[in-house]
Amino acid sequence: MDRACVTELLKDYDKDGITVGTLGGHSALDVCAGAKKLGFRTIVVCQRGRERTYENYYRTRGGKGCVDETLVLDKFSDLLKKDNTDALQERNTIFIESRYAWVYFEHNAMEALKLPVFGNRWLLKTEERNERPNQYDFLERAGIRTPLHFSPETIDRLCIVKAPEAERSYERAFFFARSPGDYKEKAGKLLKEGRIREEALKGAVIEEYVLGTQINFNFFHSVLNDEVELLGTDARRQTNLDGLIRLPADEQLELLKHERASYIETGHMACTVKESLLEGGFDAAERLVRTLKKEVPPGMIGPFALQGAVTPDNGFVVFDVSMRIPGSPGIRATPYSEYLYGRPVSMGERMAMELRAALEQDRLDEVVT
Repeated sequence: MDRACVTELLKDYDKDGITVGTLGGHSALDVCAGAKKLGFRTIVVCQRGRERTYENYYRTRGGKGCVDETLVLDKFSDLLKKDNTDALQERNTIFIESRYAWVYFEHNAMEALKLPVFGNRWLLKTEERNERPNQYDFLERAGIRTPLHFSPETIDRLCIVKAPEAERSYERAFFFARSPGDYKEKAGKLLKEGRIREEALKGAVIEEYVLGTQINFNFFHSVLNDEVELLGTDARRQTNLDGLIRLPADEQLELLKHERASYIETGHMACTVKESLLEGGFDAAERLVRTLKKEVPPGMIGPFALQGAVTPDNGFVVFDVSMRIPGSPGIRATPYSEYLYGRPVSMGERMAMELRAALEQDRLDEVVT
């Protein structure tokens, strides 16, 4: 759905009765809690079997909760059916996309969703590494430092290989390789175990392993103020990897004879960075915003995150971009939003603040696509 269609759709909306909607997972509670603070109604689209968190534990009741309503579907992709989009349009719903829209929808389906979407719906697909142009292309065009990339034949240092899992293509089966022979041996083992598929391996990303402190910078680009704001920083927690690295080296080696390290994300830890490192993060964010404005109009709207590592030379190397709300509500525990607003502000609340300001300034069409 192009912007002209979105503008036409908004003509029928009651601007005094806007509902904020999102998919039930990833960042839904952060979105809803922030929306409620700014006076919006909320609705969460749930997949059957996953609705209890939103229908029971965080539903709005007696001054508690943040989820006013749920729409329970057999599967998330049923949101695209006309009856469901009509129901959300009747509620004057502005939709917030998250990583779930990447995992459970085809990208072109999200682009066709007949609802106003806060942010730039055409950016979501660029997280997919098999799309062109993708996030790597934009990072390069923006002049942002990224890891060196290799082919299987040119590996000459420790590299991390990122290939989609066979069963869950939205998760990646990471493995490390130091040479073409090492790559061939480890890839062959994963293929034999059925953890990855041959066609997925052909499109895998092979990049140098950046030895540094991993950090996520979580930003918000306000198109109303034309400013990039840092709302918080965090680091990932990943399934058995976190337990593994807490063992002594000899125990790690013994355990890895029987277990494989898993990098599936389970959560985030709020953390801070030295103030001398903030400028490097801001510089990368502003470069990306300028590039995306030219490459994928109207550019970055609202939340995004740069995942990377700080190296011993105090450089910031970016190896992943979230082109939407990152799934780390704990970032408000860091001080950066308070430095701006005098109080902690979550990403969900910051989106609601932008949405409320856009309504008051009659600029809603600038923050939705």
